[in-house]
Amino acid sequence: MRDLTKAVITPEVSQAGFDALGVPVHRASTILFRDMEAYATRHKRGPDDYAYGLYGTPTTKVLEAQLSALEGGVRTVVLPSGQSAVTIVLLAVLRPGDVVLLPDTVYPPVTDFCAHYLAPRGITHRSYDPLIGAGIAELIDDRVKLIWTESPGSTTMEVQDIPAIVQAAHARDVLVGCDNSWATPLLFKPLAHGVDFSMQSLTKYAGGHSDLLLGSVTVSELGLRDLLRDTTRMLGIGVSPDDVSLALRGIQTMGVRLAHAGRVAQDFAQRLAAMPGVGEVLHPALPGHAGHDIWRRDFAGASGLFSIALPLEAEPRIGQALAALKTFALGSSFGGTRSLIAPMSVKTSRIIPGRKRDGTLLRLSIGLEDSQDLWADLEAMFTILRG
Repeated sequence: MRDLTKAVITPEVSQAGFDALGVPVHRASTILFRDMEAYATRHKRGPDDYAYGLYGTPTTKVLEAQLSALEGGVRTVVLPSGQSAVTIVLLAVLRPGDVVLLPDTVYPPVTDFCAHYLAPRGITHRSYDPLIGAGIAELIDDRVKLIWTESPGSTTMEVQDIPAIVQAAHARDVLVGCDNSWATPLLFKPLAHGVDFSMQSLTKYAGGHSDLLLGSVTVSELGLRDLLRDTTRMLGIGVSPDDVSLALRGIQTMGVRLAHAGRVAQDFAQRLAAMPGVGEVLHPALPGHAGHDIWRRDFAGASGLFSIALPLEAEPRIGQALAALKTFALGSSFGGTRSLIAPMSVKTSRIIPGRKRDGTLLRLSIGLEDSQDLWADLEAMFTILRG
């Protein structure tokens, strides 16, 4: 074997005695086959086997298996982002003429996808009140094939009665999906409550460091996984094993990070709710919050994300107040080590009576900084907001 060949064909090295804790990062496009028959029949390999790097490497399989175990599901599909995880479910399940029901509090890009991509292709969406519970049965007709849920709801944090929605949906052979990014499977397990697709944005608490874009969908039965896999293959969608390795690392500390952020966020929410001139604090753990009793019944705790609906008289001073922040950073997303504040508006995205809000909402994501520094930041901010 000459030098140029030696430079290309890597030697085999014994791995005996090498037993590391970290999951190896397997990068691959080409997968080799032992003979002509194995290559010719590669398309018959199952979704748990290997045929091409786009469809997964051993690194990907480890993350999928770990998420399936945490979610209590049979299989998981990892996608490039949380939004792609939602849209893949919609594309896999729905056909022209079908209808998907969306909570009025759904992540706005999901509604945009339905309105601007699915609708021109003959697939319709309808919005429903997230607090409808068992009453959703009245909205189900023969065209409805999927009910999407997001609990708590985007920005305003309404908690949905997932078991009641599932019971009504399954009585009509309708599938149910749930965006569980706020709670993660550590605080709420949608599949245990009958949901068919449990989705989460791994960008958030699983990644945990604001440097990763990934999403996942865990399913309750193998046929649903096959449906998702077929869709991702046709669209040529895959994920980077390097990103997967970051998620695998982040999941190891997700429990302690989530517990800390949830504890501090709940403490802040209670203190802010008692502070004059703050506005309405939107946190599922607060008595009187929309769906609080359901949260107590179904959830094991709260994460570090909540919102504050500011009084209208504070509007002129929001920019000045946010500019004075020293510890919180101004930015979207959540679940990272750095605490974030994002000024939000739901005025144009809500259509259900009772869900509309005209003013600005501040969405807070609690990170890992010292809680006293964070609280001092909030006190200074609200001193400015009160004028």
